[in-house]
Amino acid sequence: MTGSALLDKTDKQIAAQRDIVMTGSALLDKTDMTNGGLSTYFLQVRYAKDGKLTGVIDTRLYPVLEGNVVSIPQLPANSELTNDMLGQPFTTSAVVTSVARMNAESTTGSSDASGGADAGASSDGSSSAGASPQSGTPPDPSGTQGDGQAPTVVTTTPSGKTIAAAKAPWRVTAFQWIGNDGSVKGVVFIGLSLGDQRDIIDTLTRYCAFVGIAIVLLGGSLAALIIQRTLDPLKRIEKTAAKIAAGDLTQRVPWAPENTELGSLAVSLNTMLARIEKSFHEQEQTTAKMKRFVSDASHELRTPLAAIHGYAELYTMQRGMPGALERADESIAHIERSSQRMTVLVEDLLSLARLDEGRGIDMTQTVSLTGVVGDALDDLHALDPEREVTRGAVVYRPATDLEHPASVAIEDGDMTAVTLTGDASRLRQVVTNIVGNIHRYTPADSPARVGLGVMPASIAPEQLAMLPSTDESMRRFLDAVEVGRSMRTGTNYAVLRFEDHGPGVPEESRDQIFERFYTADPSRAREKGGTGLGLAIAQSVVKAHHGLICASPTEGGGLTFTIVLPLGPVNPASGQAPAGDDADDTVRVLVSKGATGKERTKTRRLPWFGR
Repeated sequence: MTGSALLDKTDKQIAAQRDIVMTGSALLDKTDMTNGGLSTYFLQVRYAKDGKLTGVIDTRLYPVLEGNVVSIPQLPANSELTNDMLGQPFTTSAVVTSVARMNAESTTGSSDASGGADAGASSDGSSSAGASPQSGTPPDPSGTQGDGQAPTVVTTTPSGKTIAAAKAPWRVTAFQWIGNDGSVKGVVFIGLSLGDQRDIIDTLTRYCAFVGIAIVLLGGSLAALIIQRTLDPLKRIEKTAAKIAAGDLTQRVPWAPENTELGSLAVSLNTMLARIEKSFHEQEQTTAKMKRFVSDASHELRTPLAAIHGYAELYTMQRGMPGALERADESIAHIERSSQRMTVLVEDLLSLARLDEGRGIDMTQTVSLTGVVGDALDDLHALDPEREVTRGAVVYRPATDLEHPASVAIEDGDMTAVTLTGDASRLRQVVTNIVGNIHRYTPADSPARVGLGVMPASIAPEQLAMLPSTDESMRRFLDAVEVGRSMRTGTNYAVLRFEDHGPGVPEESRDQIFERFYTADPSRAREKGGTGLGLAIAQSVVKAHHGLICASPTEGGGLTFTIVLPLGPVNPASGQAPAGDDADDTVRVLVSKGATGKERTKTRRLPWFGR
């Protein structure tokens, strides 16, 4: 593109010199052009007579380089010229000679009848280099004589730079010379060496090559650096993935700004890894529970089966001996007790299986929770007459400071009358299991307290049922109670609380007591006949009612069970959850009299309303 632009500029320069040549030929005859002006141009005139070239050639201008080296263009012979070539620039090669050779040729040449002439010689033997057209025949610098013979090349050895410049091609244009009278006087060749253009193009080529190489190297270095820094997070992700593949699921992808692709990828991967880790741990826990369940179930079933098998063999061995009838009755009694124990175990397992499948429970019944709890407490009083069992209302106690967080407690008084929709027999089973644990696992003279109340909480029953049976879940419920009390929104929940003062359960084992076949004291369980399925059934029933059950230590020693069951949405207009001291917090409550079957109602002030 640069070469084409320079070539076009050269053609315009040559065309611009045409007017100078055509209008100022007399001035050119009188001017020494060897030291300036058009000295870089080549100018040759070929004269014509009667419209035909005569063979007289006048080379008026030619550039002289350093060391008297002359470079002239290779021009076509007269016989090769056509009208189509006139005015059309063309590129031709260069002929290298010297000033001495040019002068010698201009003084020794001779013309021929055909219009050709020896290069550089006029018809009268005088030198014609730079002469006017009337003074004789100039030298022919085209490299050919009138007869087409090549000139003799100079034998001197100039510098390589000068030779290279002299060998540069020429850009030449042939113009027809028209006189003032309109006759054709000849053909003028005007040329300009392309050495400067070639030097410019070569310089630009080298410059572009060097700059291009530098840009490529610099760009490559910058690109490598940028790519390396860009890929660093991916390398860290790769290392993290390798550690995770090795089994370390706690690894996480390093953080990056979320408004970048890598940051968004890191967030997505960390979320996925957290879920995978959680699922993996849950699977491990499930597998461990299943193994423990199979082991415990096998142990529980093996004991009565071994007893049945042993007493059956004993009966077989002793039936022919004296007193066989008495021993048979004893063996049959043992077999009956073992079969009963196994029957209870199988029924409990069947109940758990049905609850897991969502069967075996009727959620359409209206249940008086107060009556269910009262009946269970009457049964406990019948089993342990010496035990002091007190009843009360469950109230909410707000947090006072960081060391005393919010909690629930039982205040002396009557239990709140609570009615809900659910399965009466299953809820009775839950209460009976907890009361039965108090009877079996605590001293007969240790006191127990049971409370029932209603609290609003800003948590949906479905969310509550998904919480595990831990202290953290109870704290979340209490936080929801705080919001529900202040905003008068959410769901009303029945809160049932059982407190005993027995040996309790160690803190590390408290979250496991709801697992199937788990017993904190296996030997005690054997004495009391427990199978470790009672609390597991209680948890399944409570969750089926979209509730929560958890165990916590009792102040002064012992274990406390808290059961939370949903009742219905809070209706602020009904006054169920007033938030101020001016609210009317007196309600009519139903007080059960237990075994007497009689009921009475009275009006009392619920301490958890607006306080």
